[in-house]
Amino acid sequence: MPDITQRIVETNGIKLNIAELGSGPLVILCHGFPESSYSWRHQMRALAGAGYHAVAPDMRGYGASESPADVGQFTMLHLVGDIVGLVGALGETTCVVIGHDWGAPVAWHCALLRPDIFRAVMALSVPYFPRSPVQPTTNMPQTAEAWFYQLYFQKPGVAEAELEANVRSTMRRMLFGGSGDNPARPGSIALVPRSGGFLSNSPEPATLPAWITEADIDVYAAQYAMSGFRGGLNWYRNIDRNWELLAPFAGAKVTVPAAFMAGDRDLVMAFPGVKTLVENLKMFVPQLRANILVPGCGHWIQQERPDEVNAAMLEFLRGL
Repeated sequence: MPDITQRIVETNGIKLNIAELGSGPLVILCHGFPESSYSWRHQMRALAGAGYHAVAPDMRGYGASESPADVGQFTMLHLVGDIVGLVGALGETTCVVIGHDWGAPVAWHCALLRPDIFRAVMALSVPYFPRSPVQPTTNMPQTAEAWFYQLYFQKPGVAEAELEANVRSTMRRMLFGGSGDNPARPGSIALVPRSGGFLSNSPEPATLPAWITEADIDVYAAQYAMSGFRGGLNWYRNIDRNWELLAPFAGAKVTVPAAFMAGDRDLVMAFPGVKTLVENLKMFVPQLRANILVPGCGHWIQQERPDEVNAAMLEFLRGL
C-alpha cells in the first residue's frame, strides 16, 4: 500500500494541511488536543485497506494548517465550516465524519448541522453533549486550591508559556498522563493547582508506554515547535461563545447513524455526569448503533488501542 501523503487544501477561507490515503467513499478524521492528523495514522491505513478514502486534516490552528490571529475565529461554526468546505474541495458531496477529543464535538456538530453532507458520525472519547441551560464555564469545578483545566486555558498566553517551554517534554507528559497506562486516578489531571500549571499532575515518564514511541513524540514535538499551542488553546477560549452561537439548536438531536467509543479510564469519563450521559446517549442520538467502552484504555484511544478502534470503525462503516 502507498504511504500517507500530505497536501494543502483551501477551505472556508483558510488553508488546511491534510493527510490522505486510499480511494473510495470519503471518511474524514478530526483530531483533538494536543494532537494532529498524525494521531490517525493507524486508522488511515485500515480505512484505505478496506476501500475508503481516508482524509485527516491538521485542524484549524494545528500543524501545517493556518491559524487565524483572532481568537474569535475558532468557534464551532468555523470548525464545522472547515469540514464542510473540505468535503467540497475534495470533489465530494457526502462523507462519514469521525472525531476524537475536540474533534468529536466537531464531528457531532457536523452531523447535527449538516446531515445532508455528513451521512454518519463516529465519536471517540467525547459523547454528544446537549446544550446546557447555562454558560459552560459557570459549571466548571474550581476551589481556592485548584480549578478545572479548561478554566486555566482561558487566559491567552498563560498555558502557551507553560506548554511551549519544553515541547518534547510536554508531549511525553500529556500523552502518558492521559493514557490508560497512567496509574493515577483518571480524572486527577483535570484539576490544575492554582500554585502550579497544567503539567503539575503529569510527571515525566521514565519510559513511554508500548503504544507510543520516541519517534512518534519527535513528530508531535516538531509540529508543535512549528505551530505552538495557541491555535489549539483558542478552541477552549470559545466554549462560552459556542454556547451562545448554538442557541438555535438547543434540544436538537443528532439524527444520522452514529457510534461512540471510549476507554473506561478516559479522563473525560471521570467528568461529572458523563457516565450517565453515555449510558443514555440514545436519547440524544436516536440512531446510535454502537456504544463501546474499552477496559483499561485511556484518552488516546485510537493510538492506545488501534486494532479495537479499527475493528469497531470498519464494522460501523460496513453497516451503513
